[in-house]
Amino acid sequence: MNRLAARHTKRAIRKATVTALILCVLLLIPARSGAQDNFDSDPELPGIQQPLAPVKVDGKVLFNVRGMSSFTAEQRAAAVSKRIKSAAADQSVSVDSVKIIAEGDHLAVYAGANFLINVYEQDAEVEQISRETLALIIKQKTSEAMKLYRHDRNRPVLIKKSINALVAFLIQALILMLILWLFRLINNVFQKRITSRIETLETQSFSLIRANQIWKIYNSVIRLLKIVIIVVFVAFSVNYILGLFPWTRNVSTYVLKLLGDPFVSMGKGILHFLPDLAFLVVLYFIVRYLLKLSRLLFKGIQEGGIVFKKFDPDWAMPTYRIFRVFVIIFAVIIAFPYIPGSDSTAFKGISVFIGVLLSLGSSSFISNLIAGYFMTYRGAFKMGDRIQVGDQVGFVEAQEVLVTRLRTIKNEEVIIPNSTMLNSNILNFSKKAREQGLIIHTVVGIGYETPWRMVEAMLKEAADRTEELLKEPPPYVLQLSLGDFAINYEINAYCNDVSHLRRTYTLLHQNILDVFNENNVQIMTPAYEKDPEIPKVVPKDLWNPPLTDKK
Repeated sequence: MNRLAARHTKRAIRKATVTALILCVLLLIPARSGAQDNFDSDPELPGIQQPLAPVKVDGKVLFNVRGMSSFTAEQRAAAVSKRIKSAAADQSVSVDSVKIIAEGDHLAVYAGANFLINVYEQDAEVEQISRETLALIIKQKTSEAMKLYRHDRNRPVLIKKSINALVAFLIQALILMLILWLFRLINNVFQKRITSRIETLETQSFSLIRANQIWKIYNSVIRLLKIVIIVVFVAFSVNYILGLFPWTRNVSTYVLKLLGDPFVSMGKGILHFLPDLAFLVVLYFIVRYLLKLSRLLFKGIQEGGIVFKKFDPDWAMPTYRIFRVFVIIFAVIIAFPYIPGSDSTAFKGISVFIGVLLSLGSSSFISNLIAGYFMTYRGAFKMGDRIQVGDQVGFVEAQEVLVTRLRTIKNEEVIIPNSTMLNSNILNFSKKAREQGLIIHTVVGIGYETPWRMVEAMLKEAADRTEELLKEPPPYVLQLSLGDFAINYEINAYCNDVSHLRRTYTLLHQNILDVFNENNVQIMTPAYEKDPEIPKVVPKDLWNPPLTDKK
């Protein structure tokens, strides 16, 4: 007992000595230094609104302080928190020793001899209360914080909380194992129940919907749900355990804030966005029904139910597409200010960046787009027409916004950019064929010894034998030139079926050969030196000679 009393006496002497030294130092420090020690804000610029920062002790917010021009709110809050912690850690400072002292134009809060914070009139104006009321609130909050600070660091309390943390950890581990087991159980039950249904669905859809694809989607959803539940559970578990101890309470608060703030922000954002969302929904339905009505109008023009003078029905749907683009652009311009984040700097920067990319890399895209619409009003061809563009000949399969697709007679697909189509000469075989018939023609060279009337008659006879050629208007023959060795005759005949032009030409050529052979008239070669002794004609009995058997 004597030793214990001696120890207490020594401790009391040490504390008294330290206290005396502190008092001597404070008394010896000049007044200017003392003012600097109690300085925690700049009372200048009272009319300027300053941000607030919370004063925290062990993660618990006591009160908020404002910043000044030379002392930010965060710096001031950190300094005040440090002073309160220092006073709370000093057992010689009584909790009841927190007091308010009037000093000039402000009130000062002390814990014993330890300065904590100055309360200015400007601080009270921010909170919209009187300076004295604010000082009393700070005093009360500080006393409670000091009491709680010492209570949480008491050894029996720490031992009890450590036991609680261990028990909580074990319970949470069991619950986590239970969650994993439940997910496995649910997964097995669902697989047994829906396996047959998925296989039936695959059969009914003729394998358009694959069972393995459905399983992948199902497993992905279950896995995502499991991860979300586990992460949320672990986060709250860790938050609870860390919140038991004063040293980790800040981490606990930070973790909870880190996970909760995004959801809170999204919730607030959704609430604030509801009026704008209502406007966007109304705008969407207005634009949608406007486009439906305009489509009905242009559909009626295309089908001939509505007639406009000098407006080709084939222009109806392309015009509707142009109208639709302009309506959508106008709607986007109206809706843009109501889109979340449209006024942010990042959104504007991305918009400018995309605009620059489009302007630099889409010159050919824009030219093809404009050319595609110009081609519609140019009226050069329609779907199914046989046309020639440069060296390419084919049937128009599709006229899209950027390209035109042709199908050749060899069943090949040719894709031509609309800008090329716009800048090229287009030869349309079908347009006049539907109205007056297409004139097909071929040239033969016949010697001067054959009367021209006979040649014309033979060429017309060959055209008459060709079934694909029209009888009306009748075919006619032109004498193109009187050459050095032959007269060049051109047979012209009308045809309204351009889908088999090569076949028609083949039949016409076959009939010309037959007619000339029947009349023993030689079709001249391009040039020769003298007449052959035997005319170069094919006798009728040799028109169908048997093929040589190579075996």
